[in-house]
Amino acid sequence: MKKYLLFLIFTLLYSNASSQGKETLKLTPNQIESIFLEQNLQLIAEKMNISLADAEITQARLWDNPNLSVGGVNLWSTNKQREGESELIPPLFGSFAKNTQFSIELSQLVQTANKKGKLVAQEKISKEIAIQEFETVLRGLRSELRKSINEITYLQSYLNVLKTQQNYLFQLIESYRKQVSQGNIAKSELLRLQSSLLEIENDSSETSVELNEQLKNLKILLSINPLINIEIEKDITNKINPASLSLTQLLQQAEENRTDIKKSKLQTKYFEKSLSYEKSQRIPDITLIISYDRFGGVWKDFVGFGVSFDLPILNRNQGAIKAARLNRDQSLYMEKQQINQVQHEVVEAYSNYLQAYDFYQKISNNELLTELDSMLEIYTKNLLNKNVSMIEYIDFMDTYRSNKQTVLTAQKKMQIQFEELQYTIGTEIK
Repeated sequence: MKKYLLFLIFTLLYSNASSQGKETLKLTPNQIESIFLEQNLQLIAEKMNISLADAEITQARLWDNPNLSVGGVNLWSTNKQREGESELIPPLFGSFAKNTQFSIELSQLVQTANKKGKLVAQEKISKEIAIQEFETVLRGLRSELRKSINEITYLQSYLNVLKTQQNYLFQLIESYRKQVSQGNIAKSELLRLQSSLLEIENDSSETSVELNEQLKNLKILLSINPLINIEIEKDITNKINPASLSLTQLLQQAEENRTDIKKSKLQTKYFEKSLSYEKSQRIPDITLIISYDRFGGVWKDFVGFGVSFDLPILNRNQGAIKAARLNRDQSLYMEKQQINQVQHEVVEAYSNYLQAYDFYQKISNNELLTELDSMLEIYTKNLLNKNVSMIEYIDFMDTYRSNKQTVLTAQKKMQIQFEELQYTIGTEIK
């Protein structure tokens, strides 16, 4: 029901955006992911490869078509050639081409050594590989989506920080402008405030450009109307403490869930099936033949049966068998290499997440950093009351912005490193 509701929302917004301009849609990360799974065009296209693999399995099950050949047709038979024909024995094909010499042959190839079954088994492995390739694309795009969500959340939060500073500066500038006009304050004081505001506005403009780029990437992933504006509601879910995770278990989960490892193992199985199929090619296939000949020999109507097959003397498929065996052995080494690489990736991702988590917990528990917003209001009132100097206030504004950015950046890095850890083990961490 949730899926259809989201689809309806986007359908309505698409028409509204086209006729009225931009529409803003507030979405949670979970809602964004649901839309992504339903509408991402690359996923839809990649999923078709599984259907293509099913078609290959169907094709592998089919028998070869029988072969029909007609030959030896004599269109110029003479009366002398037809002398002695008995009217008592009608031709096998009745009056059809009654006085014409011709031959017909019907043949059917029959594969031996269960070649068809082995080919079908090989194609089934190909389908499993296609499924893992789809899962690999899904895994990569989902990680890209979540990183984009974290980037957008960070940029939206930082813009709010800059907006808060702008609002306080607007109030101060308006107050100082009145004081300057009355001659109570030097104009240089007002210029310092205006200069600080310009700096913040420039930072805000650059941040908005970055936000627009991330929103573009997000809307491409969601395959939605570019006129729809998206605002992401902040995810307040606490991340898992890495100290509660077992690195040994994470390594085991990665080996069990990583699609590239599964694909490597399936590739080895595929070459094993290929080796079995190539070995079966040593046994020649049989062609069953039934033929009919009219006026082509001693008998007027001749029906014959036959069989043909290659003699496996010169070619016993030695080269293809050797190549299949080498492919299988090579795939075993690549499988081990893939597992080794994944293990190192998991250790690296875990270490990065541990470091990012510890740093964020350290600064988020700092009392001074948590009181920044209230301190900004206090400093603004103290400046109006002449309790702090302009230099002290501007320094605090820079410190406020820098510390807020540090906290937001640390939170973003922690979330991104957590998604990277989930990406490296190939499953959700719960």
